[in-house]
Amino acid sequence: MSQTLHKLSTFPGIPGPLVIIVMDGYGLSKSEAGNAIAAARKPTLDRLFAAYPNISLHAHGTAVGMPSDDDMGNSEVGHNAIGAGQVYSQGAALVADAIATGAIWEGEAWKQIVTGARAGRGVIHFLGLFSDGNVHSHIDHLKALILRARDEGIKAVRVHALLDGRDVPETSALEYLHPFEAFLATLQAGGFDAQIASGGGRMKITMDRYDADWAMVEKGWHTHVLGDGDQFTSASAAVVELRQRFPGTIDQDLPPFVIARDGKPVGTIEDGDAVVLFNFRGDRAIEITRAFEEANFDRFERVRTPQITYAGMLQYDGDLKLPKRFLVEPPAIRDTTGEWFGKLGITQFACSETQKFGHVTYFWNGNRSGKFAGETWQEVASDNVPFEQRPWMKAAEITDAMIAALKSGQYKTLRCNFANGDMVGHTGNFRAATMAIEAVDLQLARILPVIDALGGVALITADHGNADEMVELDKKTKQPSLNADGSYKSKTAHTLNPVPLILYDNVSGGRLGLKATPSAGLSNIAATVANLLGLEKHEKWDESLLEIRDVR
Repeated sequence: MSQTLHKLSTFPGIPGPLVIIVMDGYGLSKSEAGNAIAAARKPTLDRLFAAYPNISLHAHGTAVGMPSDDDMGNSEVGHNAIGAGQVYSQGAALVADAIATGAIWEGEAWKQIVTGARAGRGVIHFLGLFSDGNVHSHIDHLKALILRARDEGIKAVRVHALLDGRDVPETSALEYLHPFEAFLATLQAGGFDAQIASGGGRMKITMDRYDADWAMVEKGWHTHVLGDGDQFTSASAAVVELRQRFPGTIDQDLPPFVIARDGKPVGTIEDGDAVVLFNFRGDRAIEITRAFEEANFDRFERVRTPQITYAGMLQYDGDLKLPKRFLVEPPAIRDTTGEWFGKLGITQFACSETQKFGHVTYFWNGNRSGKFAGETWQEVASDNVPFEQRPWMKAAEITDAMIAALKSGQYKTLRCNFANGDMVGHTGNFRAATMAIEAVDLQLARILPVIDALGGVALITADHGNADEMVELDKKTKQPSLNADGSYKSKTAHTLNPVPLILYDNVSGGRLGLKATPSAGLSNIAATVANLLGLEKHEKWDESLLEIRDVR
C-alpha cells in the first residue's frame, strides 16, 4: 500500500482553502408536501442550485453501511462515510450478523455477562432504545438477547425501555409495547421471569450526548437503577396514563416511569446483577456507560453504585475504552481523510455546536477521539432549550468561528456542521424547521464571500434528510397521512431521500464540475476533496466525483 497520496497530473489543486459544509438533515424530496426546505425562504441556496455544479448523493441504506436500503441514514454513519471515504458495515449490520451467526454468544463478553449474573442474583437487565428504528438499536436484537438469556438458564430478565418517537412515528410506543408484553408473557414458564421494569422518553432520560444535559442521565439512573419515580402496573399502562396527563406529548418526551407490584419496583439494579446496554450507536450510549463504569464518577450523585457486570452492545468509544466489555466488535475504520491529510501536513479545522461536534470530529475520524496531526477543533456550546424555541441554534456562532479560521490563513481544509435542519426537524414543528433552514441560508451568505476572497472553494452537502419530510406520507398516494381530527401526522424521523452535493467554485474558470453517477454517495466525497487539493485519492477511498474539464 502506498505511504502517500500522489500528486494529481491533471489538476494542481485549488489555490486557497477547501471548505466542507454539512447541512445536517437537508434532504432532496420530490414532494413539497410537508417539506420545510421547500417552504423556507433560502435565496443563497436557491442561487447555488441554479448557478453551480450540483448532484445528488445516496445517504441511507447500504450506501452508508446499513443492512438494507429500507434503513434510514443517520449523522453518525453519514459522517463516518464522508470522513473515511469508504463504506463500512455499521452497528446495525454488525449486530444482526453476530446474532445470525451465533458469534455474539461465543464471545467472552456475553459469557462474562451470563457468568456474572449466575454468580449474583441471576438477573440480567437490558437497557436501551425500544423500537425497530435501527438507528440506535433494534427490538429484534433485544428479543434475541432475552431468548438467549433464558436458554442459558438465567432466572430473571428486566427490560428498561427508552421510548423512541424520533426514528419511528412520534406516538408509536404502544405499537411496540403491546406485542412485546405479549412476547414476554409467553416466556413465563419453567421458572423464567421476564418483565419491563422501567422506561421513559429518550429525550427525557438516559440518552443525552456530548455532555449537553447530564440531568437527563441522572433521571435515568434514578429510574433504572434506584427505581425512583411514578409507579405503574405495566409499561403500556404508563404510556396511556402519561399521555392523558401530558396531552400532545410525543413518545420521546414522555416522563420516566417505574413498574411496581404492591408499591415495590420490580426491577431495580442491585449488587451481583448483569447489565447490557443494547444500543449499538455510540453517541447517546457513552454517558450512561460512564455512570455505570467510572469509579470516580462525579457528574451527579449516584446515591448507590451497584457492583455489576456491565457490557455494551458495541464499544462506543475505542480511545476511551467505553465500555470495557462489549458484545460485538465495532468496525475498524482506518485510512480516513483526517489521518492521511495529517500525514501529509495538510492543516485541518473542524467546528460545530455541541449537538453535532462529535460528528465533525469523532465520527469523521473513524470513531476516534484523538486529533490527527495538524487538526484544530472548535466546539460552540449549544443552548440547553427546546430546539423549536431557537431554531437558529448556533449557526451564526459556527460561522463566526469558520470565518475567523479562514482569515487566519492557518488551514488548508475546514469543515463544519450546521445542526439546524436535523435537530429542529426532529421536533416535528414545521414552522420552526423552515426557520432552521433559513438560518443556515443566512450563514452561507456570510461565509461564501470569505472563501471567494481567499481563492478557495466549498463543497456543500448533507449527511441525511429530515426537514425535507416533516409529515408522514401515504406509501401509495405520497400525500400527507391524516390524524383522526384531520391534521397532518408529524414525522420526526430521518428520511430516505438523497442529499445534495454542491461545488461552489469561483476560482477555476469553469474547469471543475461534478459527475452524477447512479451509485454516488457520501463516501465519494473524500476522493473528491483529495482531487480538489491536487492529490490522487487513497486506494481504499471510493471514486472521486470531480470532473476536470479542458478549458481553452
